Amino acid sequence: MFETFLIQPIYNLFVALVGVMPQGDTGLAIIALTCLMRLVLYPVFTASIRTQMGMTAMQGDLDALKEKHKNDKEALAREQMGLFKKHKVNPLAGFGALFIQLAVIIALYYALFNEGFPVINTALLYSFVSAPAVVSTGFFGILDLLTPHHIILAILVGASQYFAIQLTLGRTPTAQKLQPDKAAVQQMQQRMMLYLMPAVMAVTSYYFAAAVGVYFVTSNLFSLGQEWLIRRQLQK
Repeated sequence: MFETFLIQPIYNLFVALVGVMPQGDTGLAIIALTCLMRLVLYPVFTASIRTQMGMTAMQGDLDALKEKHKNDKEALAREQMGLFKKHKVNPLAGFGALFIQLAVIIALYYALFNEGFPVINTALLYSFVSAPAVVSTGFFGILDLLTPHHIILAILVGASQYFAIQLTLGRTPTAQKLQPDKAAVQQMQQRMMLYLMPAVMAVTSYYFAAAVGVYFVTSNLFSLGQEWLIRRQLQK
């Protein structure tokens, strides 16, 4: 099922994109594929961002409910559900976006590297998709997408991830609005997320094929634009 519903469709879309790119540039096809997938998943990520912003907006109400019903778990759960409904918040939306993105990344990696690319596996192609006449794994002729250890690309991955996380942290309440103990925990978590995650992503991109790094940079830049657009719409 994973191959039928995820790997094969992504593989066919990727092969079709390679066929229309200049000189069959695989790097351009990865960028186009990433943007297309993010556009398809735009409603999912919008719901996730909307939920996180809604949780921030009602944080004070949640804290008041926890204090009011600290000895009545059932009443607390009932009041919380009512608060979620009032603010049109789905607590599971964030997990859904994370799960879908992880599944797509795995499927993309399998489609590119498990099928012997750049050799096209015609057995996986749909009848209306033709194998491209030319396939180039050199991104603009300067970056071999099938080889690892590209330090500049790894730095770009880390930097774009840093700015994407920094913008994401703007959804959380400021430390001044929280109790001292919660503020200290939040600041520690934010520092870990802001510096550790970009470092992990940069190291991962360095040791994986450059195609993975191109995907991460494109996805991070798309996330930056999407975050700005959705937050602007929701603030209106």
